[in-house]
Amino acid sequence: MKKEKAVVVFSGGQDSTTCLFWAMERFDEVEVVTFDYNQRHSLEIECARDIAKELGIPHHVLDMSLLNQLAPNALTRRDIAVVDGVDGELPSTFVPGRNLLFMSFAGVLASQIGAKHIVTGVCETDFSGYPDCRDVFIKSLNVTLNLSMDQNFVIDTPLMWLNKEETWEMADKLGAFDFVREKTLTCYNGIMADGCGQCPACKLRKNGLDDYLSRRQVSL
Repeated sequence: MKKEKAVVVFSGGQDSTTCLFWAMERFDEVEVVTFDYNQRHSLEIECARDIAKELGIPHHVLDMSLLNQLAPNALTRRDIAVVDGVDGELPSTFVPGRNLLFMSFAGVLASQIGAKHIVTGVCETDFSGYPDCRDVFIKSLNVTLNLSMDQNFVIDTPLMWLNKEETWEMADKLGAFDFVREKTLTCYNGIMADGCGQCPACKLRKNGLDDYLSRRQVSL
């Protein structure tokens, strides 16, 4: 374990919760930050708060409601349907500027609490085409944050090159498989654990879970 401090960008979903366990194994101190942008389901914030409380992790909730005003989409408006992108278009769940703002404010928080590491669950393997989940964006932002605050932050992306099956495997190796499966919220329709089974997020999560359970069964 490194004698350093990390802040995890935390939504209470599968990916960020897996990243939280990853960070807890590696760093001496860990805190989490959740962003309230009037997202489709306030349960997301409650879920994040409950997980942080259960694990004894300091939890910050920052008001980012301005993002809701600037970027109407399926995650901020109940009257916009959740649909995948077609013909190269982005999915209706893409929130322009979200990770740029979230990571920037996470950097400000990190500077205030003395954290060198900023951990995020962005992933280029299963990223639905979101441009702000790409490795090149994160590397660029890391440089920008360091220059803007004269810091030496390290943005850690433990899931960047993993698919959902491999993310489940990571959770299992961290001893968090059941916790992640039962206590996280990934579903776009606001249903805990295995979710609605119909939205794009649930399908991606379930396909990865089924693949991992099949592989784990074979190896037994």
